[in-house]
Amino acid sequence: MTYHIQLTTRDGQPLEFDCSPEQSLIDAALAAHISLPAQCCQGSCGACYASVTAGDYLLGEHNPAALPAGNANGILMCRTTPCSDLSIALPYDHAKILFHTVPQRLAQIVALESVAENTVRLALRLDSDADNGGAAEFEPGQFMELEIPGSTERRAYSLANTGNWDGLLEFFIRLQPQGRFSAFLRERAQPGMKLMTRGALGAFGIAEGSLRPRWFVAGGTGLAPMLAMLRRMAEYREMQAARLFFGVNRESELFALAELERLKAELPQLVVEICVWQPQGEWPGFVGTPAEALHQALAEASVQPDIYLCGPPRLIEAAEKAAAAWGIPPDQVFSERFLPG
Repeated sequence: MTYHIQLTTRDGQPLEFDCSPEQSLIDAALAAHISLPAQCCQGSCGACYASVTAGDYLLGEHNPAALPAGNANGILMCRTTPCSDLSIALPYDHAKILFHTVPQRLAQIVALESVAENTVRLALRLDSDADNGGAAEFEPGQFMELEIPGSTERRAYSLANTGNWDGLLEFFIRLQPQGRFSAFLRERAQPGMKLMTRGALGAFGIAEGSLRPRWFVAGGTGLAPMLAMLRRMAEYREMQAARLFFGVNRESELFALAELERLKAELPQLVVEICVWQPQGEWPGFVGTPAEALHQALAEASVQPDIYLCGPPRLIEAAEKAAAAWGIPPDQVFSERFLPG
């Protein structure tokens, strides 16, 4: 027995495939040569979030923090099996879906440097291949999976730069005490070494059809995709109002401040609010989390912005609650949770 699955993307495009009761929706889509945005496939990250509009299903074991609050029909497609035909609304456009194998390419480490407490900047250059030449093709907000050399383990990290013909990939990575990829970066990685990349992947990114102001809320290395989006705005000379709330726990964790100043010069409409939750000294900026700064700013806003969120699940939840408290519709809030690696 199989059930018919009808998907509708945010921009109104339909997709269809069949799924057995023993298959997850993600696996059934892959069997039909449809690569939907996903990451951990363990019910932890929320990258495969969608909403069921009709039909019955079972949602398996998952991390509740991976699902946005307030949507009783929200599912994680990697942990959902059908009990009937299903209609599902996807929170991203048709362009975010792949209909071919996810690209895998070798890349060389060209830079590895400490930029803040327990945070490094990693830059890679992709090897040329027959399909892409030397170019790095991706959309701001997407991520790449990086494979630990000598293993088959991969970790996902958001790209901080924009697509380019030089094959450059830039990441800001928080070093986790028990993280396997973090251990590789601390102990073995060095310029010239090669590793395998997979992607680009993910549906997080700018809502292209919207003319509303863009507000970006980033916690720690959640700044990376926000930098990519702001850099794209600067490259395209987009003049939509923009505001960034960037937060860390302590001043020693701040990074990319010079780049933010450069972006402010290129985007005169950009307002940047640096937030420190527990400053160790005299801190002249906002004291608190970026979600708290967002809440205060929304109280004074004359228009409802589109809000882009990236960071730990608790930050995302707090920011989503702030947005809901001030009446921001859920379809104007876009989020990317991340997990330690």
